Amino acid sequence: MKLDILVFGPHADDAEIGMAGTIAKHTAAGLKVGLCDLTAAEMSSNGTALIRKEEAARAAAALGAASRTNLGLPDRGLRLTEDQIAAVTAEIRRSSPDIVFAPYWEDRHPDHVACSRLVEEAVFNAKLRRYLPSLPAVPAPQLYFYFINDLGRTDLVVDVSETYGVKESALSCYLSQFQKTPGEDVVATPLNDGYIERVRSRDMLLGQRRGFPFAEGFASKVPYAVDLFKR
Repeated sequence: MKLDILVFGPHADDAEIGMAGTIAKHTAAGLKVGLCDLTAAEMSSNGTALIRKEEAARAAAALGAASRTNLGLPDRGLRLTEDQIAAVTAEIRRSSPDIVFAPYWEDRHPDHVACSRLVEEAVFNAKLRRYLPSLPAVPAPQLYFYFINDLGRTDLVVDVSETYGVKESALSCYLSQFQKTPGEDVVATPLNDGYIERVRSRDMLLGQRRGFPFAEGFASKVPYAVDLFKR
């Protein structure tokens, strides 16, 4: 399926934390947005791979995503290897997106950093006609980076005030990660100890810098181009 936007995350819920409001804004505008999780998050402290898969499907539906795929790479085993780069490259070629998003290249979680590096390599390789010749090469998409745990250099922001309720609905699909249920086999983690409230505060503070109720920020390693400067 040809996509307008393809969003990569190492685990289901990462893309939602960083840019669910932006995803919802673009799907509401009629764009085809796909999500690709690199792993099944099988090393998660809470939940199971099956539960995470079910939660991911519900979140994708809430966001209006055109597709959600999982590459089945090893959780806590993401490495810059030829096999893993090829798997991500193949995903880009199958959907030929105009824009790709990946996690920001600095984050306290090593998997987020590894995913960022894998996607950056794959975006470059996707255009090389002699690389993986079994799949046609595609034009290199634009690449932007979203924030998960930590804010970094913010090159642009998206006003997500109108779709912030959708973001919250998508995040609420991940009960295994963000909710402590008394009596169940749940361990305390940063995710179930006020994490959603911190994400909301971050998005409010970022929006405040441009006069929006809520905003999501992004970084780019190349200059962001505009045709005209306008308000």
